[in-house]
Amino acid sequence: MLGVLYDIHGNLPALEAVLTEADELGVDRWLLGGDYGTPSPWPLETLSRLKELEPATWIRGNGERWLREPPADRPEVMESYELFTGGLPEDVVGRLYNLPTRAEVDGVLYVHGSPLSDVESFSPEPEEDEARMLAGVRDRPIVFGHSHQQFRRPGPEGIELVNPGSVGMPLDGDTRAAWATFDGDFTFRRTAYDTKKAADAYRAMGGDFGTMAAGRIERGSD
Repeated sequence: MLGVLYDIHGNLPALEAVLTEADELGVDRWLLGGDYGTPSPWPLETLSRLKELEPATWIRGNGERWLREPPADRPEVMESYELFTGGLPEDVVGRLYNLPTRAEVDGVLYVHGSPLSDVESFSPEPEEDEARMLAGVRDRPIVFGHSHQQFRRPGPEGIELVNPGSVGMPLDGDTRAAWATFDGDFTFRRTAYDTKKAADAYRAMGGDFGTMAAGRIERGSD
């Protein structure tokens, strides 16, 4: 059984709860979909825990790309960019930045946002011009994250779109950690964890980011 984890964002209490449930379910391999550890109260601890998962296929999210390509067009991110580096050693930054942007496992394509971009993602409801984000991909399901919303629906060109949701910061109104398993088909999972512990730790980081992240964890939404 494959465990599919996206958008952990350094929420170690959520990750630990998910991994406990995954062990009970018999998950024995992993697909890790990006946005792993920064910025957060536990960047290195999260990465260390993920490194224990074997065998695992890793792909890069925009958070890992931003470690070396900060988004100059996103002032709200640039204001706290030092949080994204999180004091990570340069060898860790290099490893994360150089992760592949996509992977194919069991005939399924895994990307972070879409085949086109790590910051453009499909919405829960069909939108105009979303075929553009396929970037030529055909004839296989696409799994993606970035929007932190768990859903599954038909996409353009008859492609199935699957978003397992966010482990560390769901934005679909459910505060439980969101993830998925694959064993011939996808099963969505939600795992309860100590959201107060996580929110308090993010708020203790201070600044606008810490306040925003804590609120998201407490509400399951913006």
